[in-house]
Amino acid sequence: MDAVDAVFCPSRSGAVSNPLLDQLPSYQSLLYRRKSSGSNSNKRRSISRGRYGSSSSRSGSVSGRWASLRTEERPLPARSVPDHRPAREVPLNMEEKRRYKEQRLQQHGELSGWAQWRLSSRHYLKRLKEESMEVLSALQLWRADIHLIEGMFGTGILSYFSFLRFLVLLNFVMFLLMFSFVMLPIITATHTTSVNSTFASGGGGECSVYPPRDRQGLVNFHQHIIDLLSGTGFLEQTYLFYGYYKVENIHFLSFSYNLPLAYLLCTITYLLLSLLWIVKRSATGFKRKLVQDEERFQSFCNKVFAGWDFCITNENAARLKHSSLLYELKTDLEEERIRQKMAERSRKEKCRIYSLRIALNLFVIAVLVCCFYCIYSATIFSQQKQAQCQKCYFIVELIIEYLPSIVITLANFITPIIFSIIISFEDYSPAFEIRFTLMRCVFMRLASIGVLLFSLWSQITSCGEMCPCGYNHIVYPCWETHVGQEMYKLMMFDLLIIASVTVFVEFPRRILVTHCDCGLVKWWGQQEFAIPQNVLEIVYGQTICWIGTFYCPLMPAINTIKYFLVFYIKKVTLVNNCRPASRPFRASSSTFFFLAVLLIGLALAAVPVVVSVAQIHSSRACGPFVNFTTSWEVVPRAVSQLPPGLMAFLYALSSEAFAVSFFVITCLAMFYVIALAGAHKRVINQLREQLVMEGRDKRFLIQKLCQAQADLSAHSSRSRSGLGYRGNQKSSTSGVYVVRPVVQYETQA
Repeated sequence: MDAVDAVFCPSRSGAVSNPLLDQLPSYQSLLYRRKSSGSNSNKRRSISRGRYGSSSSRSGSVSGRWASLRTEERPLPARSVPDHRPAREVPLNMEEKRRYKEQRLQQHGELSGWAQWRLSSRHYLKRLKEESMEVLSALQLWRADIHLIEGMFGTGILSYFSFLRFLVLLNFVMFLLMFSFVMLPIITATHTTSVNSTFASGGGGECSVYPPRDRQGLVNFHQHIIDLLSGTGFLEQTYLFYGYYKVENIHFLSFSYNLPLAYLLCTITYLLLSLLWIVKRSATGFKRKLVQDEERFQSFCNKVFAGWDFCITNENAARLKHSSLLYELKTDLEEERIRQKMAERSRKEKCRIYSLRIALNLFVIAVLVCCFYCIYSATIFSQQKQAQCQKCYFIVELIIEYLPSIVITLANFITPIIFSIIISFEDYSPAFEIRFTLMRCVFMRLASIGVLLFSLWSQITSCGEMCPCGYNHIVYPCWETHVGQEMYKLMMFDLLIIASVTVFVEFPRRILVTHCDCGLVKWWGQQEFAIPQNVLEIVYGQTICWIGTFYCPLMPAINTIKYFLVFYIKKVTLVNNCRPASRPFRASSSTFFFLAVLLIGLALAAVPVVVSVAQIHSSRACGPFVNFTTSWEVVPRAVSQLPPGLMAFLYALSSEAFAVSFFVITCLAMFYVIALAGAHKRVINQLREQLVMEGRDKRFLIQKLCQAQADLSAHSSRSRSGLGYRGNQKSSTSGVYVVRPVVQYETQA
């Protein structure tokens, strides 16, 4: 019997209870829980005794907890299920990996020819997949630039640029979709003699009149600039806008291409594709966020033991990371203090705080209403001035064209400042202050686009008592193109603002901070690279793109170029002008937050597109839907031309019986997933409790070992008269059994 086993198991024979293991906190907690629940089953008691060292079977053999320490010396067990993983992926040491590889080679030699071919094919395909993934990662967009940013500023800021790269790829896929199924057939029909097209007529009458808006005669240079920035003039009758696609069918040699149906299906497809892609990417970040936000103690451990970013190679970035970790710890401690303070509040203090929050939220609502009213008034004023067609100066005309965009930008600049001042009086925790302020800013940015569209549609649908076309065809003969021009102006103005702020604000500020010794300038400091605000900018632009693609099919291509430029603008300003924010975001929580805001933008973008497709009358003078009352009518007409069997199947899918059955099955699946998630959560809680108990057991055992060592040293000090001694087992009051080994003090000296 070795010394370790003798401490925890004094005798190998007999079912003697071990007092030390019975004193473990985990065992005592188990006994208390069973006593409180009234469960005194002998079977479960014997199981628990066997687990914690009181059964005779465990005493009769080597202690199971300590015998596992010597399992490394045993040969590898035979595997009942064949493991086809390579040796480098098996969690074993090098010697065992060599033995594992030899066993695998022996097993392969015993296989038949067909089994060997299958195994070698599987290995070859796996190696081919790994090599292709390496090639794709090497061809990844901005790979070197993103690694440079990661090394200088860490993974928090890296998440912003990775998110920007994801949006570039998403917009490029949207452009390929619209180009392949909408633009390419028209280009092919235009430049190929064997392919002809059937143009939509619109039924004639005054609703079909669409006067060209190209500037005639001698045109000043600044007029071309206005046309380029606003999408009017020579750009209006191009592939850029909805009104150019006035084609009903394209007749190829063997089939007829229904362009209106393709246009509508492409719109639905890019919205669904964006939804699935965002949900897929957000799943990983959501899991990490749940793990991080589950327990405060775990958050402290992660910050202390795993909070450092080893990708950082820059000294300043390392110093900033150190200060950010310190800030996070202070923030967590402050949240604990505020949580304790909230628990100790009296009823009078709660009434005062809740009254103050209600008053401040009413003020926030008033600010939002004021901003929305300004956007509505600016849009109405701009539309009226454009309808009058008055000749003005170049600057005045440009301001009138961009007046809604200017008001929206000013509102998006002023409201975050007001929100950050208000939130300081609401007595929230620091983390909740950041999230709540950001959600207010998100609502402001995205709702401003909705107010703009509402203002436009109020002008488009207001045609007085006489409304033969269903919309104001006199002022807006092609209202879809006009909405597309407004979205185009919003996107162009957003790009101009980003570039102008970088050139005229951030660069001069960096020069002043670097070369000016004024105290006010030093207090102002260097520009911070605020990740949430920058993310809101690109989410705002992406929401505009989702809305505008139906009215401006080339907008995904424009947005791809815009985000490509924004990447390099933000990279230059980050490296040269900015420093990381003092309130950092983790990469995992940042990714989930970015995608959650993007998902909100997609939901808000889908609403105006669905309303315009299903409710508002299509223009009779332009576009592919001139022969339809609404854009959605192309779907029932296309279904009615299908074979009877397929048509009956589609009608069955759209019936109420199928909808009710699908709803019931979805509810059952949802209940199953909820129950499964609840079971998993209970298991996770039990595992966490077990980890806590394991820690308490270790601390208890260490204390007992230290006590035994102290008793041994005290006894040895009293027995130094002899040259050697053989001690008998001595029982302490704590129930620890100690074996004093035979030693020679001359050798220990």
